[in-house]
Amino acid sequence: MINIVIAEDDFRIANIHEEFLVKMKNVNVIGKAISGEETLSLIKQQKPDLLLLDIYLPDYLGTNLIQVAREIYPELDVIIITAATEKKLLEKSVRQGIFNYLIKPVSLEKFNTVINKYKQQRDLLKEKDHLDQEIVDELLSSSPTTKQSKEESLPKGIDRVTLSKVQHYMESDNKSWSAEEMGKQIGSSRTTARRYLEYLVQTGNARVEQDYGVVGRPERRYYSN
Repeated sequence: MINIVIAEDDFRIANIHEEFLVKMKNVNVIGKAISGEETLSLIKQQKPDLLLLDIYLPDYLGTNLIQVAREIYPELDVIIITAATEKKLLEKSVRQGIFNYLIKPVSLEKFNTVINKYKQQRDLLKEKDHLDQEIVDELLSSSPTTKQSKEESLPKGIDRVTLSKVQHYMESDNKSWSAEEMGKQIGSSRTTARRYLEYLVQTGNARVEQDYGVVGRPERRYYSN
């Protein structure tokens, strides 16, 4: 279970982010704060795993709060969520070892991707007592060789750009897809669309069910996982 504190002076945005998190597994929002002092108090009391931090709080600049927060609890991880677009704030945040930097408004898809990546990294670190370069590259997601190997790992006939499109449509629309429907959506033939859908099933990113709605003509329907 990942325990999270949200530091955001706009309660509406804080509630939206909390709603995003409530829908995720193994995530627990243990507190929300509207000021830097409230945030530091929560960190001292609750010792959360992760802080979702706005840059502009009434009494603190978020980049200044990070250092104080880690003096209280050194194991704290931080994701910045802010409307601030000044390059110097991003640079300072990166030097302070934040996990990610999200610019408002944050879509549900982007939010989920970042939180899931954080969860995956924590799980990977818990599983390993010793590291090798491959694991380090995966954790930091910055190695050109890692990116290249992932690109090369796709089977023949599967293009990464098209695959991303198919995944995007499946994840953004909460419905099932037939190969014909997906082909029309991405501008390809039904056969091509089926190849990508079946690949997602093989990799565990989708599931398939037989639809017997029309007698004698069962249809394969694909659902995002």
